[in-house]
Amino acid sequence: SANATPEFEGRGGEELGTEIANTFYRVFSSESSIDLKSLCINPREHCWVLYVDVLLLECGGNLFDAISIAVKAALFNTRIPKVRVLEDEEGSKEIELSDDPYDCIRLNVDDVPCIVTLSKIGYRHVVDATLQEEACSLASLLISVTSKGALTSMKKVGKGSLDPESIFEMMETGRRVGKSLHIALQKILDEEESLGTSRQKVGFLG
Repeated sequence: SANATPEFEGRGGEELGTEIANTFYRVFSSESSIDLKSLCINPREHCWVLYVDVLLLECGGNLFDAISIAVKAALFNTRIPKVRVLEDEEGSKEIELSDDPYDCIRLNVDDVPCIVTLSKIGYRHVVDATLQEEACSLASLLISVTSKGALTSMKKVGKGSLDPESIFEMMETGRRVGKSLHIALQKILDEEESLGTSRQKVGFLG
């Protein structure tokens, strides 16, 4: 949204949008992130395709971290309707959707990674940098971490350089922070789901 920052006026946000899309394509290109077999309806013919639309309303530090958390939460709440594939005598196939809106399957998000951004400032690195801290950083490392602490991808951003020793230190910090991030996120998601229909509705759909 152009309201996020004046830089997004007109077509100003397209470059960032492309960078976000490419980064998350790399993060989710790993087969271990989501069980793609659960999205299969009819092998080699039909499958569910998931689209994620991201709208930035405020731009201020660690965008990739926030988006990755939102994506995992959205996938956790995703329900995929159960379908049956019916075949007639002539061999043509027809997909039948279940009439029961609650007859659906859920995605396993245990291996969906979250991104941790580590900004290098001097000889140190900072997690969850503020706008002022980001302004002092010439290089950052984006690390995608699973709930078990496995690193699935890394990406350096910024014009500065990172020495190998710093990279290893940032990887260890990212793994530790990522695991605690997953625990905190899953706790919130479970608490919200346990509320059921008594959950407070917010936003324009409330």
